[in-house]
Amino acid sequence: MQIIDKNKPRAVRLHKQLLIFSLSLIVFLIIILTKTPASIQLDAVRADMQTALPFSTSGRTIVDAKGKVVLLRGVNWFGMETDTHAPHGLWQRDYKEMLAQIKNLGYNVIRLPYSVAGLRSLNVSGIDYTIGSNIELQGKTPLEVMDLVIQEAERQGLLILLDSHRLNDQQIPELWYGDGFTEADWIDTWTMLAIRYKNQTNVIGADLKNEPHGKASWGDNNISTDWRLAAERAGNAILGVNPNWLIVVEGVEKNVPGQKLPQHWYGGNLEGVKNYPVRLSRSNKLVYSPHEYGAGVYNQPYFYDSNFPNNLIDRWQIGFNYIASQNIAPILIGEFGGRQVDLNSKEGIWQNELVKYIQKNNLSFTYWSWNPNSSDTGGILLDDWQSVNLPKQQLLSQLLPLVQVQPSNPPVSPTPSVSPTPTPSVSPSTTSTAQLKVTTEINSNWETGFCVSFKITNQGNTKVNNWQLAFNRNQAKINNFWNADFKQQGAIQYVVAPLDWGKTIEPNQVRDTGFCANKLGSDYQPQQIAAVSI
Repeated sequence: MQIIDKNKPRAVRLHKQLLIFSLSLIVFLIIILTKTPASIQLDAVRADMQTALPFSTSGRTIVDAKGKVVLLRGVNWFGMETDTHAPHGLWQRDYKEMLAQIKNLGYNVIRLPYSVAGLRSLNVSGIDYTIGSNIELQGKTPLEVMDLVIQEAERQGLLILLDSHRLNDQQIPELWYGDGFTEADWIDTWTMLAIRYKNQTNVIGADLKNEPHGKASWGDNNISTDWRLAAERAGNAILGVNPNWLIVVEGVEKNVPGQKLPQHWYGGNLEGVKNYPVRLSRSNKLVYSPHEYGAGVYNQPYFYDSNFPNNLIDRWQIGFNYIASQNIAPILIGEFGGRQVDLNSKEGIWQNELVKYIQKNNLSFTYWSWNPNSSDTGGILLDDWQSVNLPKQQLLSQLLPLVQVQPSNPPVSPTPSVSPTPTPSVSPSTTSTAQLKVTTEINSNWETGFCVSFKITNQGNTKVNNWQLAFNRNQAKINNFWNADFKQQGAIQYVVAPLDWGKTIEPNQVRDTGFCANKLGSDYQPQQIAAVSI
């Protein structure tokens, strides 16, 4: 308690109060300006569910309109840059269903590639219009398909980062022009999109050009090859018509004066930012975005250094993360991915190390890819375009916010950060009712956690219009789930309800759902599992 001497002159008391206020303000500013990556991560998790658009940047962070730190945690859903001119997988699934699954797995943004040729085309293919809401896409142009995907993403709480991935539909060009297209074609496409989506607030920005490489340079002032100068021209043109967007600039492959590292991935070389930063009309809209891959994509020499994987940290710091460390701008790793997530293969070790690095340094990312048909990397989805690659999702779960499952009496325990060793250790078990059969399998099981899938099969002759699954769990804390809503009822029971698109199960059709959880003891496996039609 503070005791004030009322006999002191009022001016003295006022001076003292002002001094205290000034000191408090200085301390507050010091705390804000010297936040550690760990404290930024806590702020980002708190802000994740209440994000105010549009976004801008502050030092190494992306912030929302209220100044809260935002971490972008997303996936690449490709296809619009190919000759189908539509996101892939719509020959297999409803597009709204696909978006709902992305959201339920814990991601908050989709990097959506397109080609300039595709958006100028009138033709769309690769969509089964008899599947659910896909009928809404029938007769639409590629640009109109993009409209509907973006609008549905907004309805489901997903952000969109547009990506100029190709000029034509076949290949990624070295430069921002070529393949029959000029720089004006490229910039005009961007300004058209910036105007079109100016009021579509979930479209947060422009990834200006995917993976500059080959002749592309940085900082040499060659007007025909210097990607840094081209990024300034395009970025400023976009901001001139839509000042709300983030401008995302990838690196190059080589041709950077004074670069230290001999090898970089396409788009991964941001060493030139130190001496030749991108200069935008709005400096608080700039985000740098490297791409990074493992030995499964190409056997870079450094994967075979004697100090691998310890050499990776220095590479990432020199190649791009000094930008965030020195508070120059935020880093968004626009692509990384691979088929292997184990701790034995070169690719698996690399991928585990990068996930830990992203977590430790609090970086944003969009994973390559959501699609299973990426030949080099595979995807988060398996080849049926519905089931989740659980070891991969388990690894990425370390970077995702906990999904709120609305427990009535939630257990309290810390969420560990571990390098997983996914090993299928429990055989599938089956339970059934008259019409619905549930097959349960623990797909991944490590020291502190596990992932389990439920496959609900309609073994009857008539369709099920709605269903529900229930199970008991004791010593486990669910941290993410997919394809359904999981709600705790009472101390140990969970009730699982399908999303709108998954309520109907035709005869012999299978619906897939599941969750990942932290172990709180040895009695962690789900029990008394049953599915019923309702």
